[in-house]
Amino acid sequence: MVSKTRVVLGMLVLAALAFGSIALLAAVGAGATWFTIVPLGVLSAGAVLAHSLGWFDKKAGG
Repeated sequence: MVSKTRVVLGMLVLAALAFGSIALLAAVGAGATWFTIVPLGVLSAGAVLAHSLGWFDKKAGG
């Protein structure tokens, strides 16, 4: 079963990292393509990693 609270909090953290990557890309003057690839990569790779590590699963009995 999936814990909705953990999913929301985890995705908020990943969204903050994605916005941070946008700010970093703007600071270094990256091309427009990178502004799409990097934040989407952060969100998707982070979500896959968190799910595979079981961070979004409810603990048994609680």
